[in-house]
Amino acid sequence: MAFGVGVIGLGMASTPHMLALKELEAAGRVRILGGHAPSPARRKAFASRWNLPVFAEQAALLAAPGLDLVLVLTPPWTHLPVAEAVLAAGKHLIVEKPLEATPERAEALTAAAETAGRFCAVCLQHRFRPAALYLKAALDTGALGMPLSASASIRWWRDAAYFAAPGRGTVARDGGGVLLTQAIHTIDLLLHLVGPVRDVAGFAATSPLRRIDTEDVVAAALRFENGALGVLDATTVARPGFPERIEIAGTGGSAILSAHRLELHGRDGAPPEIIGEEAGGGGGADPMAFDHGPHRAMIAAMLDSLESGRAPPHAARTALPAQRLIAAILSAPVRP
Repeated sequence: MAFGVGVIGLGMASTPHMLALKELEAAGRVRILGGHAPSPARRKAFASRWNLPVFAEQAALLAAPGLDLVLVLTPPWTHLPVAEAVLAAGKHLIVEKPLEATPERAEALTAAAETAGRFCAVCLQHRFRPAALYLKAALDTGALGMPLSASASIRWWRDAAYFAAPGRGTVARDGGGVLLTQAIHTIDLLLHLVGPVRDVAGFAATSPLRRIDTEDVVAAALRFENGALGVLDATTVARPGFPERIEIAGTGGSAILSAHRLELHGRDGAPPEIIGEEAGGGGGADPMAFDHGPHRAMIAAMLDSLESGRAPPHAARTALPAQRLIAAILSAPVRP
């Protein structure tokens, strides 16, 4: 069955989604009905690039015949009202990360979808990278034993051109800084792999490199509910940008996940098992320098759910732990 899909929000984030949707359309899984954005310039650019209809009004897109699923790719603070409109129209939705700008608004969005009886998934596509899927399966089968240490490092770089966009890096536009805008992908994946965090202590600061009112350097210590300890190191001041890493050590072995590359070490000293390649994490000056394959897998998982009637593995509620952890880290005073 081919599901009718529409897109709300036609900015930079729409490109990997559209590349994924085009491939899914070629495979007969979706029909792309068009897109909406308040900006006439963005509507014109979208129509020209993708040769698709655009809708000047959001309500017109939501009323389009055959629409089943909506991708919400608008700025974070708008996710809740847009989602409420999509749900009122009776459609399912995928929401770009973060689910919303605050945990409370994310909770409200999640509750609205559950009350409406519609599927709402979140775009945290790092879960769908092949190496991450392989590591998740290994952990679920106990290949690394009981987790003892689990840490994440996101040492990325964003240049002046990135922050030249109006409002970029501000609470008013983005809702947060490096944690909510960049590191949330790796934070979510860490929690997806190891489980929720019980205790956290952290520091956050804003560097002198750019004029923003959010954090761009963060360090935190974590204690997971399963007893494992770890650290979180996140920044966008590390030139030229490096692949994000998750490292897990357990009673039965260790794993290093560096962007798309996984290294698994067993307890017997045998050569490590290597899955994938490191390149393409999007940690450098170009935030879109990554493969859209995980987006395709993420959307396909939602389509599978629409066909089966079973909740998607990336349902909105699964994104809440990452947002709560970010809020907990930032509850400590921000230091200059």
